[in-house]
Amino acid sequence: MMHLRSAVYLFVLLVVTPPYAFMVMACGWLPRLARWRVISWWPRFATWLARWLLGITYEVEGRENIPSKPCVILSKHQSAWETLAYNGIFPPHVYVLKRELFWIPFLGWGLALYSPIGIDRSNPKSAMQRVIDQGRERFKQGFFIMMFPEGTRVAVGAKRAYRPGGAILAKQLGACVLPVAHNAGLFWPRNSFLKFAGKVTVRIGAPIESADKSPEQLIRQVEEWVETQVAELVARR
Repeated sequence: MMHLRSAVYLFVLLVVTPPYAFMVMACGWLPRLARWRVISWWPRFATWLARWLLGITYEVEGRENIPSKPCVILSKHQSAWETLAYNGIFPPHVYVLKRELFWIPFLGWGLALYSPIGIDRSNPKSAMQRVIDQGRERFKQGFFIMMFPEGTRVAVGAKRAYRPGGAILAKQLGACVLPVAHNAGLFWPRNSFLKFAGKVTVRIGAPIESADKSPEQLIRQVEEWVETQVAELVARR
C-alpha cells in the first residue's frame, strides 16, 4: 500500500508542478515578499498532500521561540519533507542552495523566483561573500535565512561536520541563530521513493545571540543542541 501511495503522491506532484510553474513565472513582476507568498502555496500543498495521502503529519515544539525579526535558521536536514513543511511553520524565509538547482525544468524555474541565495560551491570564498551580501539584502526585504549546516541531507543515525557558514553570516549581520531539530528522516527517508506514515516532530530551540561568540563557538553550540535533540526525537519514535 505504501508503494502505491508513494507512487500516487509523486504522480500528483508531477501533474501539478508544470502549470503551477507557469503561473509562478507570470508573477515574476511582483515584489519579492509578495512573490514568496504565491510560490509558497506549492510546498504547502505538497505538505498537505503528504498528510492526506501518505499519513505524514507533524507537530511543532517551541514555536514561541521564533523571533519577530529576521534571523538565521540553522536546521537539521534529513529529507525533502522539511524543505516543504517549513513554508507553513516559519515566517517568509529564503534558502542558501547550490545554483544548479535552478536548472531543473519547472521546479527550478519556480525556485529561482523564490528569492533564494544561489551559490557556486566550487568557489567557497566567493560563495561565502555572496551569502553575506545577498543575506544582508534579504534581511532588509523582511526574509529570514534558512541554512542546513551539514550541507546536504543526512540519513537518520548518520552525521556530518557542521559548516560555519551560517554562524559567519549571523555574525556579519548581527543576527541571532535559531536552531531546529526534527525526525523527518524516519518517515521520509533520504533518497527513498517510499514514504511512511507517522508524525514528524519539529523542535525549535531558543534563539542564540551571535554577538558574544566566535563563529566556531556559535556553530558548535548549534551542533550540540541540534544533535542532542535529534537523537532524543529519533529514540522516542
